[in-house]
Amino acid sequence: MEIQENIINKVANSGLITLNLEDFYHKGERVLYDIVDNLFHGLMLKEKDFREFIKNHDWAQYQDKNIAIICSADAIVPTWAYMLLANRMKPYANEVVFGGLDTLEAVLFSKALAKINLQDYANERVVVKGCGDLEIPVSAYVEVTNLLTPVVKSIMFGEPCSTVPVYKRKD
Repeated sequence: MEIQENIINKVANSGLITLNLEDFYHKGERVLYDIVDNLFHGLMLKEKDFREFIKNHDWAQYQDKNIAIICSADAIVPTWAYMLLANRMKPYANEVVFGGLDTLEAVLFSKALAKINLQDYANERVVVKGCGDLEIPVSAYVEVTNLLTPVVKSIMFGEPCSTVPVYKRKD
């Protein structure tokens, strides 16, 4: 006697849309630029020396890179110095931010997520994928939740086979 089993893929038939934040990861190189190397005795920035550096530095090395500018020393750095760096890097770089690599990652995700066509998710049940190969900043999960909440039926976190409810619209 032959037993035939029909395997039904309930996840595929569930009508869930999976949103993988890894798809929004910018693949460009991340660079941490520490202005400490431009300080006089590690204490303060000398305008004349810094302007000479700005004039002669090879800015093309930042081509298509994502740059986070920091000062790791407890030093006197005027705001205009960061502005000069950003001004010279931006024509080459993909992105330039003030802050560490965490800040840079948050900005990259925020800009990528802002390009989502929210109508693709209108009245849908969305699962925001929770694990993967890349480390996704929590800020990206918060950002996508803020974007989707006004338009979706529901938001879940995890995998389609095992989700945590985040939001459900009251109809």
